[in-house]
Amino acid sequence: MACSLIEHKRIKTTLAKAKALRVFVEPLITKSKNDTTHSRRTVFSYLKQKEAVTELFGDISSKVADRPGGYTRIIKLNNRLGDNAQMAYIELVDYNETYITDKPKKKKTRRRGGAKSTSTNPVLEVVENVEVVNEKSSKIEDSAIDAETIVEKVVETKEESIEENIETESIEESKGDLNEGESTEENIETETTEESHQNQSEVDKKENSNESSEEGKAD
Repeated sequence: MACSLIEHKRIKTTLAKAKALRVFVEPLITKSKNDTTHSRRTVFSYLKQKEAVTELFGDISSKVADRPGGYTRIIKLNNRLGDNAQMAYIELVDYNETYITDKPKKKKTRRRGGAKSTSTNPVLEVVENVEVVNEKSSKIEDSAIDAETIVEKVVETKEESIEENIETESIEESKGDLNEGESTEENIETETTEESHQNQSEVDKKENSNESSEEGKAD
């Protein structure tokens, strides 16, 4: 099992075996830091595999050279189906890049409101700034002109509405005057007809009185 861990750098086994393997393999890794014939023979007496010894004294010893201890990590897993044994991963710490904290930190970049100009010519930058200012001023002038036209239209509509109201009032007043004139004319006509009737009746009365006086004289 120690040879499998050295070869694959990570194996899956039960939690009890992983803890026992840690106690067995970590002293061998410490021995591999001192690359001598005595150390190789001592490690070989435990592992019994030349390939595992070569890997341990080659790549692994250079990886763990700066680490004072704690070369393995145990990660607990779920229980195994069947005997319900607690399973776990045992791995070499320096070969799992997920948990390595010595990675270079990435620089944080913040996005600003406007992009920086890459042109090195200051004259071009000034010309671009002037163009931008001119565009903004032209937009402001257009907006001011639009506002003035809107105000003029509103004033014109108000004046038109006032004129219409004045015309309607004058028409109504003229209609009222006409109605009053017609009524006065009718009253005058009625008065004249009444006076003519009265005059006629007086004339008839006088004629009747004259006839009666003439008949009296004749008798």
